[in-house]
Amino acid sequence: MPTLVGSKGQVVIEKGIRNRLGIQPGAVAIQTLVGDRVEIRFIPPAHGESLFGVLSSYTSPDAAAQEWQEVKRRAWEAAARDKEQTSSRRRRTRRSP
Repeated sequence: MPTLVGSKGQVVIEKGIRNRLGIQPGAVAIQTLVGDRVEIRFIPPAHGESLFGVLSSYTSPDAAAQEWQEVKRRAWEAAARDKEQTSSRRRRTRRSP
């Protein structure tokens, strides 16, 4: 849907697009000129949420002390795979017409 450019060069990103990309107030918009168009990437704002327990689903409380390094390594690998899968889905979704 076409939108008008305001007097200060501002445009409104449609709500559906903001929701689909997860753009929130306070996100940093990085603009890049690509040929004859502008590409905008968004960096989410910093959050004040605690990260305590974020890996708890990848660990078990009965892991012995000597197993901790292996458990932690597997947890980080699993988290990285999850993040990559999420990123891949987002990239495919953005390319869809």
